[in-house]
Amino acid sequence: MREPEVLIRKYSDRRLYDTRASRYVKLGDIAQMVRDGVNVRVVDGRTGKDLTHLVFTQIIVENAREHEIALPLQLLTQLVRASDKATHDFLTWYLDSTLNLYKKAQETVQTRLSTAKDAVSSPLEFVRNLLAGHSLQSQPPAPSAQTQELDELRRQVEALQARAAQREKRGKRARPSRKRRRAEPQSK
Repeated sequence: MREPEVLIRKYSDRRLYDTRASRYVKLGDIAQMVRDGVNVRVVDGRTGKDLTHLVFTQIIVENAREHEIALPLQLLTQLVRASDKATHDFLTWYLDSTLNLYKKAQETVQTRLSTAKDAVSSPLEFVRNLLAGHSLQSQPPAPSAQTQELDELRRQVEALQARAAQREKRGKRARPSRKRRRAEPQSK
């Protein structure tokens, strides 16, 4: 279960006050809260204006300065150029989508690592599960939607071929009588 939102008040002397823990905190403390999954909101202590974006940006800049890592230059260039609302909205959407995909990939890796750890910690149980899964797979697989659709198309083609053959037979029977009628006027 996620913790409730933590409210941080930023005062004019640049001090940051954690209202939940009733103590002053530093940018590094806020960064750690965010990394731990805590929802953090930073407001101006006097006006109540939301400063979360500014403080998070400051954390990123400080982190880049301390660890000599930074966002890619192309991304920073696009952020600077995103001065109009449409470009800013698109960039925000794009970054959110990319980060969500990254998070899902991370979760998948964690799940697979967990499965691998289980296999190493109890190999007999892993082999039992593997064999149980194998015995289920030895049964004929249920027809997939594509296979069913392909079978249905085959039946329809066969039905059309049968109709065409019947019409062709009917046409051959009717044609000789037509030829006789045409042939009769010529013989007179």
